[in-house]
Amino acid sequence: MRNAFHGLVLALQFLTRVPVPIACPWHAGSCRWALRAFPLVGLLIGAGLALLAALWQGLPTPLLALALLSLWVALSGGLHLDGVMDVADALGSNAPLEKRWAIMKDAQVGSFAILTLVFLLAWKGVLLWALLEAGASPGLLVLLPALARFGALALLRLAPLARREGLAWTWRQHLARRDLALSLLPLAVVFGFLPVGVWLLAALLVFLLLLFLSLFGLAMVRVFTGINGDIVGAAIEGGELWLLLCAWSWWWCVMA
Repeated sequence: MRNAFHGLVLALQFLTRVPVPIACPWHAGSCRWALRAFPLVGLLIGAGLALLAALWQGLPTPLLALALLSLWVALSGGLHLDGVMDVADALGSNAPLEKRWAIMKDAQVGSFAILTLVFLLAWKGVLLWALLEAGASPGLLVLLPALARFGALALLRLAPLARREGLAWTWRQHLARRDLALSLLPLAVVFGFLPVGVWLLAALLVFLLLLFLSLFGLAMVRVFTGINGDIVGAAIEGGELWLLLCAWSWWWCVMA
């Protein structure tokens, strides 16, 4: 149980900016439990979003959508947005493989990164606005960050790594298929409390997310010969955007 607690704390410290002033050991056991806790941390982020939506529901919809997006970014500290920007600069360079890797590691931000960041946040904000206008269940806001982080775990476990170095390689050494299954347990509990309509949508979102990540992973392997930490971070942001789009499409086409 101590490893499980340390793993949860490590996952919170790594994936969020929530202050958790506890020093935890980094070893195989705690690392494995940290990976298993990725979707649980996503649920906590989503719970914060749902709570804000409930408390500030009297706000005009555009302001509430912007507040939710701001909290979403603040809770993660922009960690995954950094990965999106690095991948965007590398892809936009149209350079040979080694040059793309050098660009991805470069701390400087290019025009492709800025454009991608602007459009990503704009689309997420507008889709949040549209979901609020459509009267979507707050349960969706709880699920979406968790599903996206589970999807990133699946990508990290199943896609080939480009290089035997870096954070992704370190995490991968402690991630087995059994850990993927265990990481789903908190999501399964939440699914049990969802209304039937939202439960069906959540099951559909899982399928669509895995489809998106399969195509994304294949594209990244083709372009970079494999994935790394930046690409996994980009998968989280891309997965959240894709899930928002799918959820809004469902509410617009089916629930209207």
